[in-house]
Amino acid sequence: MELLKRKIIQEGRVLDGNVLKVDSFLNHQLDIELLNEIGKRFKELFKNKSVTKILTAEVSGIAIAAIAAQYFNVPVVFAKKTESKNLDKEVYEGSAYSYTKEKHYKFMVSKKYISEEDHILIIDDFLANGQSILGLKEIVDKANAHLVGVGIVIEKGFQEGGEMLRAANIDIQSLAIIDSMENNKINFR
Repeated sequence: MELLKRKIIQEGRVLDGNVLKVDSFLNHQLDIELLNEIGKRFKELFKNKSVTKILTAEVSGIAIAAIAAQYFNVPVVFAKKTESKNLDKEVYEGSAYSYTKEKHYKFMVSKKYISEEDHILIIDDFLANGQSILGLKEIVDKANAHLVGVGIVIEKGFQEGGEMLRAANIDIQSLAIIDSMENNKINFR
């Protein structure tokens, strides 16, 4: 997706530890025009899939998933990372290790919102080591729902996540795949 790649080159910043900072348009301040184009592109990529719900992780994936959901005409369910008094007691759980936050998370989704009849499309902002996607897939599996694919905005192709998930026969569609981020230069696949 050329529009996304241009935005990454113009506004993205490479930090130590192979961290790509895109908070000016994707995961802090949001460029709604760009997110609309991302939503349309995900609809094109998964148009032959029978999607009944989009699943994402709290927090960064919510805006992307919500805008994409307009084009699929389906609800968004987001996995919560923290327990609260208003979270149902009956939940599906998954777990993941966050590379950027350097800690383990537990994902929770109320059993009311995913069932075995659902065909789930997972959408997330980044794919690096694949742990968040595996944690979300764990929820889909526990609900006996059907995972139809995973839409990723930015994949770090130099990390193992994409290769690992594709080897497990998961349909991963990434809008921009970065092969390297060396000397503040971003190289796309």
